[in-house]
Amino acid sequence: MISQNTIQQILSRIDIVEIVGNFVKLKKRGANYLGLCPFHNEKSPSFTVTPSKEIFKCFGCGQSGNAIKFLMEHEKYSYVEALRWLAQKYDVPIEETEVSPEARQQQMMADSLYIINSFAREYFSNTLFNTEEGQNVGLSYFEERGFTQETIRKFQLGYSLNTWDAFTKAALGKGYNLEYLQKTGLVTVRNEQPGDNYRGRVIFPIHNQSGKVLGFGARILVKNDRAPKYINSPENEIYVKNRVLYGTYFARHAIDKLNECLLVEGYTDVISLHQAGIENVVASSGTSLTQHQLRLIKKYTNNLTILFDGDNAGIKAALRGLDMAIEEGLNVKLVLIPDKEDPDSYVQKIGADAFREFIASNKQDFVLFKLQISMQDAGNDSNRKSQLVNEIAETISKIDKTEDFTRQQDYIRQCSQVLKIDEQGLINLVNKFIRERFQKKENQQARDNAAAAPPMDDDLSPEAIAAMEAMENGGEPAVNFFNPDEKQERELIKILLRFGDKPFSEEDKSSVADYIFHLPYDFESLADNELVKRILREYKDMYDQDSLPDKKWFLYHSDQDVASMVVAIMEDKEAELSTAWKDKFEIDTVYGDNAYLKDTISTTNYLILRKIRKMIIENQQELERSTEMDEQIKCMQMNIHLKQLESELTKGLGTVVFK
Repeated sequence: MISQNTIQQILSRIDIVEIVGNFVKLKKRGANYLGLCPFHNEKSPSFTVTPSKEIFKCFGCGQSGNAIKFLMEHEKYSYVEALRWLAQKYDVPIEETEVSPEARQQQMMADSLYIINSFAREYFSNTLFNTEEGQNVGLSYFEERGFTQETIRKFQLGYSLNTWDAFTKAALGKGYNLEYLQKTGLVTVRNEQPGDNYRGRVIFPIHNQSGKVLGFGARILVKNDRAPKYINSPENEIYVKNRVLYGTYFARHAIDKLNECLLVEGYTDVISLHQAGIENVVASSGTSLTQHQLRLIKKYTNNLTILFDGDNAGIKAALRGLDMAIEEGLNVKLVLIPDKEDPDSYVQKIGADAFREFIASNKQDFVLFKLQISMQDAGNDSNRKSQLVNEIAETISKIDKTEDFTRQQDYIRQCSQVLKIDEQGLINLVNKFIRERFQKKENQQARDNAAAAPPMDDDLSPEAIAAMEAMENGGEPAVNFFNPDEKQERELIKILLRFGDKPFSEEDKSSVADYIFHLPYDFESLADNELVKRILREYKDMYDQDSLPDKKWFLYHSDQDVASMVVAIMEDKEAELSTAWKDKFEIDTVYGDNAYLKDTISTTNYLILRKIRKMIIENQQELERSTEMDEQIKCMQMNIHLKQLESELTKGLGTVVFK
C-alpha cells in the first residue's frame, strides 16, 4: 500500500489544470478554464475547470470531481493506479507500507519487465523504419495489408531482423538482465547461446490500459510448417493473457463515448477498423473470453457486440463461453461477417460508412442466436432438444438483476414459443437454476465467513479499502448530496475546510476550528448525514493531534464517497445557504470569504437551532406520555428553557450557553 507520506507529497503537487490539460484542450476564461467535455459528445464547450477549488464540472452531462476522479473516469484507473500515475508524472518516489520482501521483489521485477519491453518496442519500431530489411520485409507487409505509416506508428508496430541475435546483443549491450529478457519471451537460450525469439517476424506490441507495453505478438512472414504463425509473450509478472484485450488502450475513450465495445479476433482486425475511424474495437487475440476480460469491457460499457467471421466451429466455441457475459450484466449482440471475409478485409472492401451500417442492421441477440444455432444442431433428436431446453433455461437464469426482469421474461416468452414448450414450464426451470445458484453462493459465503479474514492495511480504514475496491470493479458510490435538510451540515464542512485555521478571536487567539469544536454541544450530533459525521470525526481526530488537515486531504480522499461529497460541497455557490435564513429565521448574513466569522456563527447557530427544535418536539411527546405530575413539571420547565434558547438563536446571537 502507498504510504500516507507519499500520498501527501502527491496531493501537494497536483495541478488540476495541468492534469486535465493532458487530455482536454483548455482555454482560459476569466478565473476558470473551458473546453469540450471528454465524457460526452458536444460541439459547444460546457466543461469547466476551476483551479481555485481544484475541481472540474461539465454542465452538459453533469460529470464533476477532482483531478484524481478525472483520471479514474477518463483513464478508468483505480484510485491507487491514479496515484501511481501522478507519482510518476511529478517524480514522487513511492514509499510502500508493510510490504513484504517477496512483494517488493515482485514489484521490482514488474518494473524491470516494463523497462525491457519499452526498450524492445523502440528497437523493433526503429528496425522497421530504419533498416533495409525492416523496410523491404516488415514495412512492405504492413503496407500490403493497407496500413498507413500513421497507423503503423500509432500502434507502435515493428519488425525483428531475421538474424540469430541482433536484438539480444543490443539488449545485453544496454545492460539488461538475461534472466529478465527470457521472462519477457524476447530472448531464448539454445545450446547455451542466447538468441532472438521473434526473428524474421513483424511485431505487435500489447499495451495495458495506461499505454505501457505488457508483451508482444509476433507474426511470421515466411511460410514455415515447423513454426507457429504467431508467437505471443509468455505469461509473467506483468502479462497475463486472460486479463488483456488487444487495443484497449487505443479504444477506451471511443468505447466510453459510444457506449459500445466491438470485439474481434485478431490484431489486424483492430488496426484496420481503427484506421477506418471505427475505434471502439478490441481483440480477444484468438482466445475464449474470460471473466477478467469481460469485467475490463464493463469498466467502459455494458454493451458488447461480437463480430464473427462466419466460421461455424468458432462461433459454437465462443457461444459456450458467453453465458459469463450475461452473468456480468452485459448486453451481448452478435454480427456475422459474410463468408470468406473477416472484419479487416470486409471494412477495406466496403468502406467505413457501409461497415458501420452493416453492423447496425445485422446485430442479433445472443440468447436467441444461441437458440437458433443449437436447434439446427439438435434436429429431430429428442435427447438433444431436452438438453437444449436446459441450456437455454440456465442461460436465461443468469439474467437475474432486478432491472432486467422484463428482459428475462421476454426471453422466456420468445424461447418457449420457438421451442414449442409450455411457458410456465420454462419459468419453473429458470427459477430452479436461479435457486441452485443462490444456494451455491450462500454455501460458499458461509465457508468464506468461517475462514479467517485477511489482515487489512493499517493506513486505510475498512471503508476506504472497500471504496477503492468498488472503484476498481467499476462501482460508483451513490450519495445524495443535495437534500435540502443537509445544506447547512455541508456548509459546516465547507467552513472547516476553507477557514478552519483562520482566527476566530483575537483575545484568546482561537481559530474557527477551536470555536466549532468547543461549542457547549456535541459537534457530531449537529449532523444527521452519516458521511458528514464521518468527515467531521476525521477532521476532529486530526485537530486533536494538533494537525489541521488541508482541504486537499478530503478533496483527494481515498474514500470516494468522502471525495465526491467534498467536490459537491466545493461546487456550491458561496451565497447559497443564506437567503432563506433571513426570511425564515431572521438571521443576518454577509457573503464572501471576508464574512467567514458571521457565516461560522450563522451555520453553527442554525444547526443548534435545528437540534433544539427536535428536542422541543421530543420533550412535547414525553410530556404527552407522562402520567406523573413531577415529570410533567420537568417537561414544561425544559420546554420553557428550550423555547428561550430558540428565541435567542433566531435573533442571531453569536454564542449560546446551555445551563
